[in-house]
Amino acid sequence: MQSLQTRVTRSDYMLNFAIETVREAGQILLERFGRKITITKKGDINLVTEADLASEKLIIEKICSHYPKHAILAEESGASVLNGESEWKWIIDPLDGTTNYAHGYPCFCVTIALEHKGEIVLGITFDPTRDELFAAEKGNGATLNGRQISVSETQSLSDGLLVTGFPYDTRERDNFTRHFTDFTYKSRGIRRDGSAAIDMAYVACGRFDGFWEEGLHPWDVAAGVLLIEEAGGLVSYYDDSKFSIYKPPICASNKLIHAEMLEVLK
Repeated sequence: MQSLQTRVTRSDYMLNFAIETVREAGQILLERFGRKITITKKGDINLVTEADLASEKLIIEKICSHYPKHAILAEESGASVLNGESEWKWIIDPLDGTTNYAHGYPCFCVTIALEHKGEIVLGITFDPTRDELFAAEKGNGATLNGRQISVSETQSLSDGLLVTGFPYDTRERDNFTRHFTDFTYKSRGIRRDGSAAIDMAYVACGRFDGFWEEGLHPWDVAAGVLLIEEAGGLVSYYDDSKFSIYKPPICASNKLIHAEMLEVLK
């Protein structure tokens, strides 16, 4: 019984730590939002701002302070393992929706996940502009600002509201245009908000019924996968095989319309 209590206490502490950390990082983003900030390019259209870097710096410093032996995978800093190999890995996107942020469009977030022995056990996504914090813990469900959430009950694709993102190399992906066109005809509608982490959180709480996207990275989807699964949804590859955060593309849904979505994506 004592060992179980120890595990519960540690899990709760890690969850509270992650929540506190994303809120602090979100405050950094909010304080800089709408102001003149330094913007650089990582590619032709892939941006990074000083807010990305400041948010990531805070998150990494807090992890190193509280969990100095844990590994870290962060969008701007890449991968690092501190003090040797670790069974634990924090996966960080300090600002998901950087292009939105740089243009003053209020759709962005901080998202953090914790992986233990290859399995995502915590996932947190925080939207500071709406003060919405989505959290999931493996086996304990998903919440929005502390209240339990679940995926939608939409039973057919024709009644579904979908969301997707446009890969930076869209011109090189012939299937993307076909998928987008087919879903446009077969669903109630499609949205594109520019933040995969928020898109997936919205699937988890039932605002969207399904999500698909190509070309994403582990930090884009790690928290969202757990949020959706813990809220009763389903995540897979386009061929319905088991999904890994380390290899795109991704299809996620409320489970009820998943088969119809995969039929379009095959």
